[in-house]
Amino acid sequence: MKDTKRWLPGAIISIGLIAVFLYFVDFGEMVDAIRTANYTMLGIAFALGFLWIAIRAQVWRTLLRNRASYGAVFWTVGEGYFLNNFLPFRLGELGRAFLLSRKSDMKFMEILPTIVIERVVDLGFTAVVLLASLPFVVKAEGAERAGTIVGVVVVLGLTLMYILARSNKWALDIFHKLSARWPVLQRVGGNFLESFFAGLSVLTDGWLFLRFVFWMALNYGLAIVSYYFIIRAFFPEATMVWAMFGLGAAALGNAIPALPGGVGTLEGAFGGALILLTGNESVSFATALSVRLYNYINSTVIGGIGLVREGQTLSGIYEQLKNLRARQTEEVNP
Repeated sequence: MKDTKRWLPGAIISIGLIAVFLYFVDFGEMVDAIRTANYTMLGIAFALGFLWIAIRAQVWRTLLRNRASYGAVFWTVGEGYFLNNFLPFRLGELGRAFLLSRKSDMKFMEILPTIVIERVVDLGFTAVVLLASLPFVVKAEGAERAGTIVGVVVVLGLTLMYILARSNKWALDIFHKLSARWPVLQRVGGNFLESFFAGLSVLTDGWLFLRFVFWMALNYGLAIVSYYFIIRAFFPEATMVWAMFGLGAAALGNAIPALPGGVGTLEGAFGGALILLTGNESVSFATALSVRLYNYINSTVIGGIGLVREGQTLSGIYEQLKNLRARQTEEVNP
């Protein structure tokens, strides 16, 4: 109950979006769409989902500068997505840093900034994918301009991160001066910023950054192909542009506060994108449910196996993460 203010808005959004879909969907038509879907294409998409996680592990390992083994990173990525599906407040991200710190010689505060950087770049790729498809979807005057604006914002964001990476001593000095009155905040915040800037150094290492961008681009390309097969299973006339638009919408929808796993927001964002393209609410919702299953299958299989191999349980991880968050809060507010 102490966290009501944190989880209630997300719960309201999720339940509201689910209610809207349930109101407009014809369940007979939805069930018929699921029954007549092309299961060969769905099978291909679901198989690609496992390859997607394998490449995602390489994305993160590149940011980690290969300081952890690929096997440890692979299982931890699956575990993180598995935890996000069932735990509130996106604890899977903290869980990734926590679990990998127990499998490698890296510390929690060294790992966490790499996840932050990964998510920032994720947002940039999401914007690029969504807005690259937008002019073909809406065919509205000014859509290309909107895509250009967002592209410029993404470039400016990366430029700012590059400047911080090159001028980290200057930024740290400013932080220490401003936080001088709060020694605990200065110590905890300083440790985090030092680790964060160390992670940002990927931007100043040209070859490392190019490898990171390559793996991230490959990861998004594979996601687009997977979404294309899922959509084609229900809408044979679908194109790659549909997949790009759906993926971009789903990724942005996943950033909205919601119940664990983005329940409701994923269906609302992805389903809404398909409704805009097709005008068919029922089949669009059936497709969104398939995307939901796609996300659950690969993360549950890989994450579940990873946790079992390490003798962990979902409830046990949740308790450990709550204790970790409590300790961090006590350090900042003793």
